[in-house]
Amino acid sequence: MNVSEIINHTINCACGRNHRCDIEELHIGQGVLEHLSEIMAKYADIILISDQNTDAICGDRVRSMLGDSISAGYVFEQTEPVVPDEAAVSKIEKLMTDKADFVLGIGSGVINDICKYVSFNHKIPCGIIATATSMDGFASSGAAMIFDGMKVTFTTHAPSLILGDTDILKNAPMDMIRSGYADIIGKYSSLNDWKLASLIKGEHMCPYIYDIVKDATDEVRDLAAVLTSREPEAIGRLMEILVLVGVCLTLLGSTRPGSGSEHHLSHYFEITGLIDNKPYFFHGTDVGYSTIVTAILREKILSLKNPVFRSIDDGFRKEEYKRIYKSCWSEVWDLQEQAGSYTTDLTGVYKDKWKKICTILAECPSGDEITAMLTAVDFDISEFEKMYGLSKIKDGISWGKDLKDRYSVLWLYSVLNFEG
Repeated sequence: MNVSEIINHTINCACGRNHRCDIEELHIGQGVLEHLSEIMAKYADIILISDQNTDAICGDRVRSMLGDSISAGYVFEQTEPVVPDEAAVSKIEKLMTDKADFVLGIGSGVINDICKYVSFNHKIPCGIIATATSMDGFASSGAAMIFDGMKVTFTTHAPSLILGDTDILKNAPMDMIRSGYADIIGKYSSLNDWKLASLIKGEHMCPYIYDIVKDATDEVRDLAAVLTSREPEAIGRLMEILVLVGVCLTLLGSTRPGSGSEHHLSHYFEITGLIDNKPYFFHGTDVGYSTIVTAILREKILSLKNPVFRSIDDGFRKEEYKRIYKSCWSEVWDLQEQAGSYTTDLTGVYKDKWKKICTILAECPSGDEITAMLTAVDFDISEFEKMYGLSKIKDGISWGKDLKDRYSVLWLYSVLNFEG
C-alpha cells in the first residue's frame, strides 16, 4: 500500500471507528529538497530546528532556499543524540512568537518530536526534512519526550510536511538505516502484543490497520539486501514504509500497532542509560535487539505444559524500582498504582484463555527468525549483550514494562513460574 491511499480523507472502517490522518505535503524521492521553497511559499515566519550533525547535512541549503521566511532558528550543539527533555523544549520556546506560523525540523526522531510538541502547543503546523531512515515516527501524532526523567508520549499532531530526499537519506550512517529497518521488524512483536491485549484486556482491535502494518513489515524484511547496498529506490521505499506505519498510528490515535514489549525494553535501556549516564543504542536498534528477546520469551511461555502463576510482592517491587530507576522510582510506582496493573488479578483470564493465548504467541516469528532478519542487514547480535550485560537485560525483562501503562507479553511472562 502507498501512503497516499490513506491520508487526507476519512476512512469509515469496519472496526467501528473512523480514521483520519492529514499530511498536506509528503515528498519522498530523489532531489525533492529542491522544491522546498515552493512547498513552503505560504509561510512567512518559520522556526528552523536542527542539531549539529543534521544541520551540516543540508542546513545551509535550507536557509538559502527559505531566506527571510526563516525568522529564527536553533542548532542543538552537542554531537551526541539530543535528549527531548524540558531543557530542549525551553530552548525552542524562547524562539516562539505570536507571528510564528511553522516549525520546521531537519533531522529524524528527536528533532521531529520536539517540533511536533512545541508546534502543537502553539497551535501551528510543523514539518520535518528527514536526514535518516532511522525510525517510524515521522507521521505519527505522538511526540515521545522525556519529562521528569520518564519517557512520555504526548498526543500532538502529525507533521503537515514530511520531506525525504533519497540523495540525503542514502548517505546516512548505516547504523541509522539499520535502526529504521529494525524499528519496522519490531512490529512483529508489537502486533502480536496488540492481539494479546485484545484477547486479555479487551483492547480495541482494528484488522484494517493491523493488516497494513503487517504487510509493510513483511515488505521491509524482504528489502534487507538492497538496503545494505544503499540502493536509492530501496532507501526511498523504507522511508515510505516508515511514514506509512506512522500514519497508521495517527489513524488509530494510538501507538499500539507499532509499540509493544520490544519498545518497552528499548525505552528501559534509554531511560536507565540517562539515569546512570551510560550509553545506549539508537532507538530502532534497541527495538530490533529487544524483538529477539521478546520472541524468545514467547517461545519460553509456549514451552509450558501446565502453567503455574505467581504474585509479585509490593515491597520487593518497590525496592527493585528504587534500585533500577533511582530518583525516578516514585513516578514508575505512581504510574502502576494508578493503572492498577498489580491489583488486577488476571490469573483466571489466563487459565480460561490459555489455548487462545498460545495460538497468538505462536504467530510471532521465533527468536532465531528475528535474529536472521537482523543479521541480514549486518547486525552484530553479540553487541547487544556487550552494551548492556545479562543482568541489565534481565532487569529490563522484569521491570521495563512498568515504564508504560500498556499490556504486553512482558506482563504475562512476569507472573509465570518457570521453576515449578
